[in-house]
Amino acid sequence: MQSEAEKARHRDKMIKRKAVQDAEVASKTVTDRALLMVNTGPGKGKSTAAFGLALRALGQGWKIGVVQFIKARETGERRIFEGFGDRVVWRTMGEGFTWETQDRDRDVAAAQAAWAAAREMMDDPDIRLLVLDELNVALRYDYLPVRQIVDELQARRPDLHVVITGRNAKPELIEAADLVTEMGAVKHHFAAGVKAQPGIEF
Repeated sequence: MQSEAEKARHRDKMIKRKAVQDAEVASKTVTDRALLMVNTGPGKGKSTAAFGLALRALGQGWKIGVVQFIKARETGERRIFEGFGDRVVWRTMGEGFTWETQDRDRDVAAAQAAWAAAREMMDDPDIRLLVLDELNVALRYDYLPVRQIVDELQARRPDLHVVITGRNAKPELIEAADLVTEMGAVKHHFAAGVKAQPGIEF
């Protein structure tokens, strides 16, 4: 149990903290800017975070789009999102990782087709959030021209939020983004010999 003095100190501390927070919030004046967001870094959770954001958007009544640039397998998240019907447009366009296909021309063609699908979604006025899953990987391996992609993302319609996932985000994309989150790799079960599992990795 806290003493009355301890309770009073805590109350005073929170009053001061609230004043600082309220002043910080009051200083922000932009209320409706569509964001370009990037989830990158060596840690797990980049796509997971993007799909959490997509669920939040759906909860607000938005229509969303998803293009998967590298992944090719059926995933748990795709099964769930497809249950939202026409409120979700989902295209899995990948051929698997480059060490799996071992065919650069095929990988480049798949990335180009995925970007064409992304452009179609960018032009759909009903889509409010677009997830470009593993686009960073396609850019890292130069399957797509990074300057062109960044320019087209920056020229998108003003009400479309975009979140891009994947390791090794290109500096040009980081510079253009409004929000960049780097997932750190503190500890990963794969290093202890645990393979990818349904419900956790896919």
